[in-house]
Amino acid sequence: MLQGVKVRVLSWAPSILSPPFGGRISGQRTPLSIFPSGAFVKKSAVILLAVLLPVTSALAMDPRFAASLKKLDPQTRLEQVCDLEAMSRIDRDANPYHPDRAKTDVISHPVHAGDTVTGKGGAFRSKGRWYSFSFACKGSADHMKVLSFNYKIGEVIPESKWAALGLWR
Repeated sequence: MLQGVKVRVLSWAPSILSPPFGGRISGQRTPLSIFPSGAFVKKSAVILLAVLLPVTSALAMDPRFAASLKKLDPQTRLEQVCDLEAMSRIDRDANPYHPDRAKTDVISHPVHAGDTVTGKGGAFRSKGRWYSFSFACKGSADHMKVLSFNYKIGEVIPESKWAALGLWR
């Protein structure tokens, strides 16, 4: 085969991948890739992670977060997963915002109808400033996942109103 060339087998691919890029065949883990050792392997792994992170974050939830969600009443649970979805969607969509906090019930309380929650009084924080947003969020029957999410970003919320709305720096 290859003489004098070190080969690294990366077998840490998420199981959602199917062969030949990773996954399992007959119960055996297949290698993600076999490349000569060096920078190409590291670069390939970084590119793979960058491509997979949006997919796996939607498919997988941290077990501790899921356990915490299950302890909440269904309406609060739906609001929490919608808060998280608001941050994720606003961050990845084409706009200048990168939220680190989002709440669906800041300016006014959202309206629940079955597995859907809608509101005009949400807020998110980006780069130290709070912005209002309206939204419609449809969750799964157990309110553990978001099935659809639409939003519209509103105006910046003046710092003079933060305390009254329960917002912080």
